[in-house]
Amino acid sequence: MSGGSDGSFRRRVERAAELRSLRVSGMTVQEEEELAAAEEKERELRAQFDDAARAEYLIRDAMAQGKFDHLKYAGKPIPGLGEKYDPDWWVKGLIQRENLTGMGPRAILLRTEDAGLDATIDEQYSEAQVRQLLEDFNARVIDARRQLQGGPPVVTKTRDVESDVRHWAERRAARAAVAELEAQQEPDQSRRPWWRRLWSGA
Repeated sequence: MSGGSDGSFRRRVERAAELRSLRVSGMTVQEEEELAAAEEKERELRAQFDDAARAEYLIRDAMAQGKFDHLKYAGKPIPGLGEKYDPDWWVKGLIQRENLTGMGPRAILLRTEDAGLDATIDEQYSEAQVRQLLEDFNARVIDARRQLQGGPPVVTKTRDVESDVRHWAERRAARAAVAELEAQQEPDQSRRPWWRRLWSGA
């Protein structure tokens, strides 16, 4: 059997298989031809436009359907746009969105802790507690600088323990002075008329 007759025989077999599948699906030969013609026309139309024109058409079509009307940042600046590129943007965004604590690279956790360390120091009651807190923070910063596991670099500085203890004592004294002044400015309850004391429950 020659190569030409072999090719025509194969085409006839494939066509017979297609017609058999059409009969099973319930589609007539005329419907199948119309479908093939429509698909060919669509392929020709797609070939006429390059990817940029197709993307432009899809965007305009989506705008006409109103798919861009209620986006999250519609009419607002996109956060972080125009800032210096940060390779850890996704980690920071995840921590901020999910309000995660105690998770993430040590460099970022130490930076976050350093930002709120003064408020934590102010909650302590004694100088020994403040010193212990600062020494623990400094030890963790030094340990994080020695890590060899990769991740963002540790740029958090160690704290000057003596300076921070002195500032803590100054803030504590200032708060005590303000509280004493407010207490002095409050009217003496014993000098108020008895009926006002009775009415206020004092």
